[in-house]
Amino acid sequence: MHNQLCMQDRNLCMVHAMDVKPKENSFRWIIESGWKGLCPRCGKGHMFKSWLKITDKCEVCGLDYRFARPDDGPAFFVLCIVALPLTFFVVWIQVAFDPPWWVHLITSIPFMLVGCLLPLRPIKGWLVASQYLNRAHEAGTAKLWDIVEGRSNGAKPGMFDD
Repeated sequence: MHNQLCMQDRNLCMVHAMDVKPKENSFRWIIESGWKGLCPRCGKGHMFKSWLKITDKCEVCGLDYRFARPDDGPAFFVLCIVALPLTFFVVWIQVAFDPPWWVHLITSIPFMLVGCLLPLRPIKGWLVASQYLNRAHEAGTAKLWDIVEGRSNGAKPGMFDD
């Protein structure tokens, strides 16, 4: 029944897809959609078109991702959560055991690379989902975004499409 309605009236399907997002447990929804790289509005479409490149629009509900500006946030969180503790661990190994340089070459460097690269995508997804659910944008930049996105001065900003 639902699929027939979606085929007959795409707008009805889009409205139904928007209602999928849970209203009570927003934090859990942000973490879940960000971790899985799913659309924060409908939870079905893909957020990424490549490893860290955000898609232009959700293929299911049509959410426009122009609002998403995670910038350097993922790198900052990876540095704080992963790189700094790993760096302290590597320094501790060096001070405590004084291994030869090749031990760091085959252990420390791969741990740092894997530890810093793997969490980038889920953290970026988390930030984009958080921006969507909290309707976050830079304060005082509405006029600038109107110019950049080609909207007329009298138009209301449509960053979140719903």
